[in-house]
Amino acid sequence: MLETALEDHPYDDTEGFTLTLYFGQTTLEPLKDLARQLFEAFPCPILMIEFRKRDNWHIAGIKAGALPRLRDDQQDEFAIALDGFSRKIWRQPSSRRLARYDLAILHDPQEQLPPSNAQALANFIRVGQRLGIDVELIEKKDYARLAEYDALLIRETTSVDNHTYRFAKKAESEGLVVMDDPTSILRCTNKVYLTDLLKSHDLGMPRTEILYKDRPEELQHVAKRLGFPLVLKIPDGCFSRGVIKVSTPEEMHTATAQLFEHSVLLLAQEFFYTEYDWRIGILNRKPVFACQYFMSKGHWQIYNHKAIGAEVIGECRTLAVHEAPRAVVELALKTANLIGDGLYGVDLKQSGEQVVVIEVNDNPNLDAGIEDAYLQDDLYSLVLEEFVRRLELKRLGQAW
Repeated sequence: MLETALEDHPYDDTEGFTLTLYFGQTTLEPLKDLARQLFEAFPCPILMIEFRKRDNWHIAGIKAGALPRLRDDQQDEFAIALDGFSRKIWRQPSSRRLARYDLAILHDPQEQLPPSNAQALANFIRVGQRLGIDVELIEKKDYARLAEYDALLIRETTSVDNHTYRFAKKAESEGLVVMDDPTSILRCTNKVYLTDLLKSHDLGMPRTEILYKDRPEELQHVAKRLGFPLVLKIPDGCFSRGVIKVSTPEEMHTATAQLFEHSVLLLAQEFFYTEYDWRIGILNRKPVFACQYFMSKGHWQIYNHKAIGAEVIGECRTLAVHEAPRAVVELALKTANLIGDGLYGVDLKQSGEQVVVIEVNDNPNLDAGIEDAYLQDDLYSLVLEEFVRRLELKRLGQAW
């Protein structure tokens, strides 16, 4: 990153230099993004960053600066940066000052398959204003600002290996009400945990076995017990990624070799084809929406990552919860209640009288035009009102 930033800069032919940042600001265009990140990591009004070059550029030191030691021109730069920073933090519009609570929604504008589309995010903001909640969209770069808010809603695909989990942990440690909470992320993103959880509570699921990278001799025995076709999954895959259907021992050998490059454990699951999956949305131990997710055109999954355009995702149909089969809703609720009291999407399949759980999502899709098709604005109200309920109980020193 430093090499790229300093590539065409006058300092590139020197052995070192010191950069002074005022509230994360610099006039050097190539270093503005780095300056912002350094301020987020070290929130000090004046930061002095020492750069050194051996084979490559690196940061040799970081220390706090002092206002009395600045030259007149530097004090002018500091004053400008201070004014900008003060406007950003304190001079909020009146709607924010009057809001009961401030809610941050973590999202990634560049994410290809986000859990909430742009219109849904706009709906959260609009409905929030009606409820007296100031809803603000934040991104990964806003990590240092989390303590400014009362609550955090994560609308970015979660993983324990990226910043979404760190946001959830920090929000929880700062006393914010947060969905997805860190525990739910840990439990839902681990398919091995979910498999053991469902088995131990005797809840319906496709027959499933765990494959171990260091036990290749077990493959043929598992295949014999489950039969073909079967589905192979990595423990932390999402949106149909890291999932392969195999129909022969040869395909299984090739697929396991490929997936074992990413994980030492795999799940082998009997293939349970249905025309569509049920998705039951659960919020605070209550079902709030029901969707039928149809398979992507000509594919056996909802998401087909090799397809182009609209054919990547299958069609969706949203119903009132009471219109979904009772057995589906009841199994979804029992399953989600084992995870926690947050916001979940439980995926299930139904064939005749048999209903099975496929997975539980800690970060379920709430898309305008899909999951909100039946409830409309009421879906966003339900989520936001649950935040308010928890914040009110927290203010009173009570558990929710």
